Amino acid sequence: MSKKLVVAAALAASCLSVSAVHAAPTEITWWHAMANSLGDWVTDITNDFNKSQTKCHLTSTYKGSYDQTMTSGIAAHRAGRSPNVLQVFEVGTATMMFSKGAVVPAGDLMDKAGYKFDPHSYIPAVFSYYSTPDGRMMSFPFNSSTTVMYLNLDKFKKAGLDTTKLPSTWKEVEAAAKALKAAGEACPMTTSWVGWTQLESFSTWHNVEYATLNNGFDGIGARLKVDSPLHKRHIEDLARMAKEGTFVYKGRGNLPDAAFYSGECAINMGSSATLSNIRRNATFKFMTVPLPYYEDVKGAPQNTAIGGASLWAMAGKSEAENRCVADFFNYLSDPQVQANNHMRTGYLPVTQDAFENRMGAELEQVEDYRIKKMLKAVIEMYANYDFFVAPTFEAFDSLGGAYERDFKV
Repeated sequence: MSKKLVVAAALAASCLSVSAVHAAPTEITWWHAMANSLGDWVTDITNDFNKSQTKCHLTSTYKGSYDQTMTSGIAAHRAGRSPNVLQVFEVGTATMMFSKGAVVPAGDLMDKAGYKFDPHSYIPAVFSYYSTPDGRMMSFPFNSSTTVMYLNLDKFKKAGLDTTKLPSTWKEVEAAAKALKAAGEACPMTTSWVGWTQLESFSTWHNVEYATLNNGFDGIGARLKVDSPLHKRHIEDLARMAKEGTFVYKGRGNLPDAAFYSGECAINMGSSATLSNIRRNATFKFMTVPLPYYEDVKGAPQNTAIGGASLWAMAGKSEAENRCVADFFNYLSDPQVQANNHMRTGYLPVTQDAFENRMGAELEQVEDYRIKKMLKAVIEMYANYDFFVAPTFEAFDSLGGAYERDFKV
């Protein structure tokens, strides 16, 4: 072979090598807290995003419960090994906002990537919850949910309860729980996310303050007001029901959810997003209804409180990685993606477009009337949300510990 041909071949190989390097996608990572059917959902989202483009490759990793995922992310940041995207539940919002240098505001990230990012295109409650007072959106709303009550209709029928007139007040719930206990049920009622369902949402549902300073809207020095007469009455009622065996404490976080969809407990109060696991695991007929309320409280029921989590872009990453995170957030913003996510999981759409223009058509495709009724109720409550940034994660965790001491048998 002549020297000219050797040189030409070498140059061609060199060009191919360079082209291959340039074609390699930028790798980004996402740590999340979604397990079971929701974990499958996250895997599908990851795969769909990767298939939708070629410049970025996303790897999602389950890191345990919400609090475990958040703790792992913060520790990894301090060690210089944080993921590009960290899912943090809403209770950790204030903690993340005050973690200077740990995150890149989602709005800034989108703007820099050249996306037309309008924070006001999001549902007002979502925008206000995850933004600073000056309007900077700090994290990307991912899985927003609300609090609902799940009922095992088969157990209701067995106990002789009318399944055409389901309980809507605390008086009716307690009466149903007593009937269930009398019918031999060992766990008539339980609740997951006790601090969220029985304090935070309980407060907004009854139109009473959960914290001072106008529920935190008027400043960062807010203090919880869960010692009000109504809150005391409610906790005393739960304590009495626990002693009578009509309310059974099943643990912190979402641990009690399994006790419902396994068929152990007849009533559960928790997240609308539990729907996906109930659909997968329950072998009984069920119904989802709004939380109960005290009918003698003026202004009740009003609205429940936001739950779920958002995605935080962690700081200290390359420009290419940040661009890929922005691409991922833009993908998640697609109205059809959001509508599909809602119908699959029970989590709620976060943009006006997805909420107003896509949900009606998607909802009509749901054949199961129970699911359709539940989703309509959730959407109606969601439209009227008004939230404040919750206490720090540390304060919430302390509150959970207090509940565990009081109710754990």
